[in-house]
Amino acid sequence: MAKTFDGAVRTGAALGGRPRGLVRLVLGWEPIPESISLRGGDPARFLLEPVTAAAVVFDHGWVLLDGGFNVDRVRDPEARAAHYEYESYTAVVPPGDALAEGVAAAGLAWDDLALCAISHVHLDHTGGLRLVPPGTPVALQRREWDWLRSGIGRRETVVVDDVLDADVRVFLLDGDTELAPGLTALDTRGHTPGHQSFRVDLPDRTVVLACDAADLERNLTERTPCGWVGRAGDELEAQRSIDRLADLAAESGVEVWPGHDPEWAAWRR
Repeated sequence: MAKTFDGAVRTGAALGGRPRGLVRLVLGWEPIPESISLRGGDPARFLLEPVTAAAVVFDHGWVLLDGGFNVDRVRDPEARAAHYEYESYTAVVPPGDALAEGVAAAGLAWDDLALCAISHVHLDHTGGLRLVPPGTPVALQRREWDWLRSGIGRRETVVVDDVLDADVRVFLLDGDTELAPGLTALDTRGHTPGHQSFRVDLPDRTVVLACDAADLERNLTERTPCGWVGRAGDELEAQRSIDRLADLAAESGVEVWPGHDPEWAAWRR
């Protein structure tokens, strides 16, 4: 069972230095109405959106940011029916295990994993916890943990057991937090009560992984948030977060990557 701790885990000494690489991971796909990913979008237009994650590589270890679906649950008929099949939604996963294979292809070892950070607890982000070694620290915003424990479930597209049953140490963050030198969690609440994005300061540029605070490039260019919020009344928070990300995207040397855009170059390669 997951155990919680207050404050940010300190991983800088174990990792050594600052980020030297970013491994892009596409772990599956999901059909999403445009109106879910873009407020005011067309509800009859469906996008086959990539499910994305990333590994941040340091000199002596690495950090996993998000983790896609729990493919063991997706491939179990009862679990799939309970969590991944409803209305027009379904989880699409490639053969094998895209997360395990992507990590191996990047030359990374799970024993060198220093930290996993989860943007939010939607089921297309929490599945990677099944692969992390026992006792791995996991960074999550306190607001998100409280929402997870409040009784949410399928209606909010959350599989609570992905997190609660994981043998991990959950470190509860309160707003912007440095996770390691050059890696910062950014408070981008709104899509869910404790959503966080991630700033990665690489040697040649800065990449901000918006995750689900901005599904599409249009969210950023039009300063329009996603069309879904996990808690009624958080629409203003979602707008503040998209404005923050759009301002970052306008800075020189900063790239803000939308989390689910099927046309975004980084997710197409």
